[in-house]
Amino acid sequence: MSSVSVESHSSPLPHEPSWRDPVLLVAITLVTTLLSAHFELNESLFALTRHMEYLQLDEWPAGMIVLLVGLIWLSFKRQRYAVRELQARRKAEATLARVLIENRQLAQENLRIQELERKHLARELHDELGQYLNAIKLDAVSILDSAGMAPALPRDAAGAIICAVDHIHRAVTHMIGRLRPVALDEFGLIAAIEHCLDHWRGRLPSTRFFLAVTGDWERLGETLNLTVYRLIQESLTNVYKHACASSVSIELAGLTPGPQSTQELRLTVIDDGCGMPADDRTSRFGLKGMRERVAMLGGSLSLNSAPGRGVRLAASFPVPRP
Repeated sequence: MSSVSVESHSSPLPHEPSWRDPVLLVAITLVTTLLSAHFELNESLFALTRHMEYLQLDEWPAGMIVLLVGLIWLSFKRQRYAVRELQARRKAEATLARVLIENRQLAQENLRIQELERKHLARELHDELGQYLNAIKLDAVSILDSAGMAPALPRDAAGAIICAVDHIHRAVTHMIGRLRPVALDEFGLIAAIEHCLDHWRGRLPSTRFFLAVTGDWERLGETLNLTVYRLIQESLTNVYKHACASSVSIELAGLTPGPQSTQELRLTVIDDGCGMPADDRTSRFGLKGMRERVAMLGGSLSLNSAPGRGVRLAASFPVPRP
């Protein structure tokens, strides 16, 4: 079974001690000097090159010393340039990391504002438009009841108004549910998930849905509740569109009593559907949006699947205790 994980790990570069190269150079110099003294290398070279006095070989060491000093100076300059380049690179990496953190914070703020706008819009649709639709329906019902022996036109018009209002009311109710889960605000996360499962049971009567909840899922904060709910909602939408699954299991592991300062919440969604190939996991199943939501909370998300073996989605969130 192949897997995709959103977590990344980087191994540190190997570090060599700074004293190794100077010690090695001094050791080679001492060995060379001792061997030259033992075999009287300078005298031997002088005897071999005595007949080539016209080449002035005895003057070459001065030039070699100048060349050596020049090479040392060039090496020193290159070393200083490399240090400056390394410092500039570290500064650029620190700036990039800071910008990435700021971008993530901006994205999280954008998501918070978006959810707030959805909440307000859902409230307006419910309080304003829903009430006016009910008033129109009541007027149409009164027309229908008072028609008596009048011609059929008022009766037909009233019936058409009632049908239209019922249709609009269903559409508005569906829109409110998509914009903002009402049960999440009124009854909490678990009740909202159960309501969502009831909805999908009606749309997928041949699929069995199982929900297992352990630990405490209360007092987790609105952002975390929304993230967990949206992950489940997206997963069930994928099951409906692509999986052809006969069973879907949702497991929630919440906070447990204990002295730990930080705990980890875990969400797992497993289906026994047709699975998916590796090249479809970002475009077809909306993994990118899930990953961004989880990353904003400092969590991790993994997706395991193979053709014919279903899909297993696992998300974890670190939660500090108040």
